[in-house]
Amino acid sequence: MNTRAQQLEAIDRLLTIMDELRLKCPWDKKQTLQSLRHLTIEETYELGDAILDNDLNEVKKELGDLLLHIVFYAKIGSETNDFDIADVANEISEKLIYRHPHIYGDVEVKDEEEVKQNWEKLKLKEGKESVLEGVPKSLPALVKANRIQDKVAGVGFDWEEPHQVWEKVQEELNELNVEIEKGNTDAIEAEFGDVLFSLINYARFIKVDPENALERTNKKFIQRFQFLEKVIKEKGKELSDMTLGEMNVYWEKSKKNFK
Repeated sequence: MNTRAQQLEAIDRLLTIMDELRLKCPWDKKQTLQSLRHLTIEETYELGDAILDNDLNEVKKELGDLLLHIVFYAKIGSETNDFDIADVANEISEKLIYRHPHIYGDVEVKDEEEVKQNWEKLKLKEGKESVLEGVPKSLPALVKANRIQDKVAGVGFDWEEPHQVWEKVQEELNELNVEIEKGNTDAIEAEFGDVLFSLINYARFIKVDPENALERTNKKFIQRFQFLEKVIKEKGKELSDMTLGEMNVYWEKSKKNFK
């Protein structure tokens, strides 16, 4: 691995390259905070994919792409004299020191849960009026639900045992079935949302990240379905010409290949 001096040298090299690109490259010169935003979101999802695939070489590459964006934003900020990369690094360093009094102060904690509770309490002391202020509005709904539940749990608003949450899931499923029988579309959607919310909460209690779990299932389904398509094509057939029963035969074969 690289020494600390080599790591700092590599960061300095990136900062120098960013200076040159901003000065000389027509595309880089045009970019703004707003124009980079959607690209940053895309890069973040690509990093997420690499992590799910446990492809460490790809993780390294995607982290580089994200680091470039951070440096890019800091460069733009420096041009307007609002902030630079040192301000960014110092800001997060000060926040970390302040929010870890059990490391940099005299506060004692017994476990991870107390650390999380102290973290949320300190955030409220910083002037936030709600523990939920830090949940980005633009987060995908599933991720947002998970973050909401995690944050309120940090201040003690939580179930005590996993079985209580599972009972809540069952309760919400029953309420959904009642509305389905009534045929009230708006109520069905509301109750379906409650089912999802309670399932996401249960995932937290059984130490499962719901976003990762669902994405793993997405990837597995894609692999299985594309295998099905490939096998059927090799046999000179078309999916649209087959019955569901015929397709299911190949689907069962694909499940054996991708578990």
